[in-house]
Amino acid sequence: MPVHVKRVYDPPSLKDGKRYLVERLWPRGVKKDSLRIDAWVKGAAPSDGLRRWFGHDPEKWHGFRRRYRQELDWNADALGPILEAARRGPVTLVYSARDEEHNSAVVLAEYLQERLHA
Repeated sequence: MPVHVKRVYDPPSLKDGKRYLVERLWPRGVKKDSLRIDAWVKGAAPSDGLRRWFGHDPEKWHGFRRRYRQELDWNADALGPILEAARRGPVTLVYSARDEEHNSAVVLAEYLQERLHA
Protein backbone atom coordinates (compact mmCIF):
# COMPACT_ATOMS: atom_id res chain seq x y z
CA MET A 1 0.00 0.00 0.00
CA PRO A 2 1.24 3.49 -0.72
CA VAL A 3 2.77 5.79 1.84
CA HIS A 4 2.24 9.44 0.89
CA VAL A 5 3.74 12.62 2.31
CA LYS A 6 1.93 15.94 2.64
CA ARG A 7 2.61 19.27 4.31
CA VAL A 8 0.42 20.15 7.28
CA TYR A 9 -0.61 23.31 5.43
CA ASP A 10 -2.08 21.36 2.48
CA PRO A 11 -5.75 20.37 2.70
CA PRO A 12 -6.60 16.77 3.57
CA SER A 13 -7.95 14.51 0.85
CA LEU A 14 -10.03 11.33 0.86
CA LYS A 15 -7.05 9.65 -0.86
CA ASP A 16 -4.85 10.33 2.19
CA GLY A 17 -6.16 7.36 4.15
CA LYS A 18 -4.86 7.41 7.73
CA ARG A 19 -2.95 10.61 8.48
CA TYR A 20 0.00 10.69 10.88
CA LEU A 21 1.86 13.77 12.04
CA VAL A 22 5.52 12.70 12.06
CA GLU A 23 7.16 15.75 13.62
CA ARG A 24 8.84 16.01 17.02
CA LEU A 25 7.40 19.53 17.49
CA TRP A 26 3.87 20.74 16.81
CA PRO A 27 3.78 22.78 13.56
CA ARG A 28 3.82 26.57 13.94
CA GLY A 29 0.58 28.37 13.30
CA VAL A 30 -1.55 25.21 13.27
CA LYS A 31 -4.29 24.80 15.84
CA LYS A 32 -4.56 21.29 17.27
CA ASP A 33 -8.26 21.07 16.53
CA SER A 34 -7.80 22.13 12.90
CA LEU A 35 -5.24 19.51 11.82
CA ARG A 36 -7.03 16.37 10.74
CA ILE A 37 -4.73 13.56 11.81
CA ASP A 38 -5.31 10.09 13.20
CA ALA A 39 -2.26 10.23 15.47
CA TRP A 40 0.83 12.23 16.32
CA VAL A 41 3.76 9.81 16.18
CA LYS A 42 6.59 11.82 17.74
CA GLY A 43 8.73 8.70 18.10
CA ALA A 44 8.95 8.36 14.31
CA ALA A 45 10.54 11.81 13.98
CA PRO A 46 14.30 12.40 14.00
CA SER A 47 15.89 13.04 17.38
CA ASP A 48 16.24 16.67 18.45
CA GLY A 49 20.01 16.45 17.99
CA LEU A 50 19.74 15.13 14.45
CA ARG A 51 17.01 17.58 13.54
CA ARG A 52 19.10 20.52 14.76
CA TRP A 53 22.25 19.23 13.05
CA PHE A 54 20.43 18.90 9.71
CA GLY A 55 18.67 22.27 9.90
CA HIS A 56 17.05 21.50 6.51
CA ASP A 57 20.39 22.14 4.80
CA PRO A 58 20.33 20.30 1.43
CA GLU A 59 24.15 20.01 1.64
CA LYS A 60 23.68 17.69 4.65
CA TRP A 61 20.88 15.65 3.03
CA HIS A 62 22.80 12.41 2.41
CA GLY A 63 24.27 12.39 5.91
CA PHE A 64 20.88 13.15 7.39
CA ARG A 65 19.21 10.32 5.47
CA ARG A 66 21.84 7.82 6.65
CA ARG A 67 21.73 8.94 10.29
CA TYR A 68 17.92 9.14 10.40
CA ARG A 69 17.57 5.63 8.94
CA GLN A 70 19.87 4.39 11.71
CA GLU A 71 17.62 6.04 14.28
CA LEU A 72 14.61 4.38 12.68
CA ASP A 73 16.33 0.98 12.92
CA TRP A 74 16.92 1.59 16.63
CA ASN A 75 13.36 2.82 17.22
CA ALA A 76 11.34 0.44 15.04
CA ASP A 77 8.63 0.02 17.70
CA ALA A 78 7.46 3.61 17.14
CA LEU A 79 6.60 2.73 13.55
CA GLY A 80 4.21 -0.09 14.46
CA PRO A 81 0.94 1.87 14.22
CA ILE A 82 1.89 3.39 10.86
CA LEU A 83 3.01 0.05 9.41
CA GLU A 84 -0.18 -1.68 10.57
CA ALA A 85 -2.34 1.01 8.98
CA ALA A 86 -0.28 0.90 5.76
CA ARG A 87 -0.90 -2.85 5.47
CA ARG A 88 -4.65 -2.12 5.41
CA GLY A 89 -4.67 0.93 3.14
CA PRO A 90 -3.03 4.19 2.21
CA VAL A 91 -1.37 6.36 4.83
CA THR A 92 -0.13 9.92 4.68
CA LEU A 93 2.80 11.23 6.68
CA VAL A 94 2.11 14.84 7.56
CA TYR A 95 5.09 17.15 8.02
CA SER A 96 5.75 20.88 8.39
CA ALA A 97 9.05 21.51 6.54
CA ARG A 98 9.02 23.93 3.62
CA ASP A 99 11.36 21.83 1.49
CA GLU A 100 9.24 19.10 -0.06
CA GLU A 101 12.23 17.02 -1.20
CA HIS A 102 14.64 17.25 1.74
CA ASN A 103 12.67 16.43 4.89
CA SER A 104 12.31 13.61 7.36
CA ALA A 105 8.88 12.52 6.08
CA VAL A 106 10.40 11.69 2.68
CA VAL A 107 13.01 9.46 4.34
CA LEU A 108 10.41 7.88 6.61
CA ALA A 109 8.09 7.12 3.67
CA GLU A 110 10.94 5.37 1.82
CA TYR A 111 11.84 3.44 4.94
CA LEU A 112 8.25 2.33 5.55
CA GLN A 113 7.78 1.26 1.91
CA GLU A 114 10.90 -0.90 2.20
CA ARG A 115 9.61 -2.48 5.42
CA LEU A 116 6.23 -3.18 3.81
CA HIS A 117 7.84 -4.94 0.84
CA ALA A 118 10.44 -6.89 2.83
